[in-house]
Amino acid sequence: MNKIQLHDKHFEIYIPSHEILAKVNELAKKIESDFEGKEILFLSILNGSFMFTSDLMKNINKQVEISFIKVSSYSGTTTTGRVDELIGLATTITDKHIIVVEDIVDTGITIDKVISLLAASNPASISICTFLYKPSAFKGNNIPDYVGFEIPNKFVVGYGLDYDQLGRNLESLYELKTTN
Repeated sequence: MNKIQLHDKHFEIYIPSHEILAKVNELAKKIESDFEGKEILFLSILNGSFMFTSDLMKNINKQVEISFIKVSSYSGTTTTGRVDELIGLATTITDKHIIVVEDIVDTGITIDKVISLLAASNPASISICTFLYKPSAFKGNNIPDYVGFEIPNKFVVGYGLDYDQLGRNLESLYELKTTN
């Protein structure tokens, strides 16, 4: 599918699935190399990062822990600027090497809040791995360590990202069409 409709919006293909999977494999190899000999705990931020996390884990060839946490800062096509507390962190992170897995880092508000909350538990290190990064929208303090794709400040769906809960299941990434 090159074009799709979700609710009242039209989208066209932006990054096809084969490019996504190649980049995820590349990220996995880089993380393995950087954390050789270290125990890693991946913290996947739901809901958007579930597909990225799944594919990333399939390409990690070492024993790792994984846990899922939830925060929310989006409504419709824009960030609300508010981040709720972490939900679901049921494991001790003290002295562990944490890699936060995020679907998209745009303003940086969410990731800054997550890092702040995690740092209070004294992990050995905290790294950020994101599928997408929007440098032109970024206003945060914690630049991602591992980035799948840098994109302009446009609205995208697919591969875990949604528009009002639709589109997460798409294997490719789609951008909002500004004209019909």
